[in-house]
Amino acid sequence: MAGGTPDDGAFWTITSYLIAGLGFWGGCGFAADHFLKTSYWTLIGLLLGMGTGFYLIWIRFIRDDLNKPDPRLKK
Repeated sequence: MAGGTPDDGAFWTITSYLIAGLGFWGGCGFAADHFLKTSYWTLIGLLLGMGTGFYLIWIRFIRDDLNKPDPRLKK
């Protein structure tokens, strides 16, 4: 991707963060449900996965933009 900006693949990065979070933490919750003979850890894992996915997206895309100076406010 010569000449592209670092956020050219932002859509796919955001999608992969959400899917990976759901897959990993949902899978951990599913395994916990299986071994502990419970039925609520999968839901907790999915919620945790969604939350961590949104947190990673916020760190990668939103927080960095908040720290950049506004180009419209040039002196």
